[in-house]
Amino acid sequence: QVRLVESGGDLVQPGGSLRLACVVSGVPSNYDIGWFRQAPGKEREGVSCMNTWDGTTHFAASVKGRFTISRDNVKNTVYLQMNSLKPEDTAVYYCATGSKFGCQEIEGINRLSGVNYGVDYWGEGTQVTVSS
Repeated sequence: QVRLVESGGDLVQPGGSLRLACVVSGVPSNYDIGWFRQAPGKEREGVSCMNTWDGTTHFAASVKGRFTISRDNVKNTVYLQMNSLKPEDTAVYYCATGSKFGCQEIEGINRLSGVNYGVDYWGEGTQVTVSS
């Protein structure tokens, strides 16, 4: 049974940092993992992803240089380190995976919204609020 459980969301001031974690279980080792977010009244969008085979990472233009993604295979956990947070980063953050989900340029992933981004499995999300 596939399960994705996010944690680490919180209320943080602008300029602050958070590290989100996604504990992954039951996921085939060849599945790529991605982070998405959805702000109120907005469409869900890709944030970052990691290619399982070669570790290649991609980031949305809006977070490039501020966010990093990493994976701890011992703990079966994927992390999203978020620095220099801005109010516009406020959203519910989800990790996701699936047999048809392939890590690529985030703009390409977002164009797949009509087919659920190729995602089969979503976590329940964790709320990130950036506000003073």
